[in-house]
Amino acid sequence: MNAVGIDVSKGKSTVAVIQPFGVVIAEPFDVLHTDSDLKKLANFIKSLSGETKVVMEYTGTYYEPIANVLHNEGIFVSVVNPLLIDDYGGNRVRKVKTDKKDALKIASFALDKWLDLREYIPADDIRKTLKVMNRQYIQYTKLLIMQKNSLIALLDSCFPNANTLFSSPRRESDGHEKWVNFVIKFPHIDSVAKLSLSAFKCKYQGWCKKNHYNYSEEKASEIHSYSRTQVSSLPMTDSVLKIITESARLLNSTLETLSTLRNEMDKLSSQLPEYETVMSLYGVGKVFCSQLIAEIGDVRRLERSKSITALAGIDPPPYQSGKVDTKSRSISKRGSPALRKTVFQIMQIYLQRQPVEEPVYQFLDKKRLEGKPYKVYMIAAAHKFLRIYYARVMQALS
Repeated sequence: MNAVGIDVSKGKSTVAVIQPFGVVIAEPFDVLHTDSDLKKLANFIKSLSGETKVVMEYTGTYYEPIANVLHNEGIFVSVVNPLLIDDYGGNRVRKVKTDKKDALKIASFALDKWLDLREYIPADDIRKTLKVMNRQYIQYTKLLIMQKNSLIALLDSCFPNANTLFSSPRRESDGHEKWVNFVIKFPHIDSVAKLSLSAFKCKYQGWCKKNHYNYSEEKASEIHSYSRTQVSSLPMTDSVLKIITESARLLNSTLETLSTLRNEMDKLSSQLPEYETVMSLYGVGKVFCSQLIAEIGDVRRLERSKSITALAGIDPPPYQSGKVDTKSRSISKRGSPALRKTVFQIMQIYLQRQPVEEPVYQFLDKKRLEGKPYKVYMIAAAHKFLRIYYARVMQALS
């Protein structure tokens, strides 16, 4: 009975091996995440007599090289949440934090939880790639919001409310938004107001044709009239025009990247067996479908429907001590924040559209009519949605 504890870090790991009663088989030693070192480690672990289990912490993507190599060599590997290791007592009052001590602590945890350890099964390449792309999509979305706010703040000084001139949705081919392309051509109110109406209409029509937008003479007159009512606090100099156009082009670049990511995510998720089932759920389009599949992964690895709510971190943990038994509890937030955000965005669609025939909305509306606060009925509806997701996808995969 050999417990192998591995403290993972970037590029290397520290390994320790112990047996029951604290017998140390191998003092902590370092292993680089290279092909040769990992193969040597796998051969060493396989050479140990008796049953052997390897435990390591879930540390971003750093654990994957070593976990995958050992799993492929037929070695039992369990990847556990770092919180479980952190909460595991080391029988010490004075806290000691070194890689060697952590490796021994993880090995001790493996011995104590021997029968409860769950074997690590690597995700298939499509799911793994989809999750990475979703995390990139989230980062670029945050960047997009910052860039939009920055450009709008600049426009407030030279073309106030230019971002509200058009209500067209983003263009599917490249993700561009019409108002962003417009301010590249007309970055200052004087670039419109100082033109005659006929001259502006001619320029605007040429711009629409070049950028494949529908031309409206009425819209051109409206923009020209609006520009003559506004006041700018910055002059129309080359420097001002340059900073506006460059900010708009940078924003367009991010919009193009997000469009590419959306298309690639949909292409990947459409190859998975649950794609059509997830797409059939109310409020789920191509983007939300890809994000749900990316963050939830293969539901067959989840033991029951409650596991999916725990994965999202919206499960309220029980709190009871003596006569205290708290009924109103906060959600744990110990799951994926990306999944939690996606589910709440879908719940907002339910609120906006109010589909009275949908069971999730009926449940949400019932809780709302009972006088529950906003967060309470939204979390309750999110629970309902995820349980339906679990049931339908499990049925589709069975």
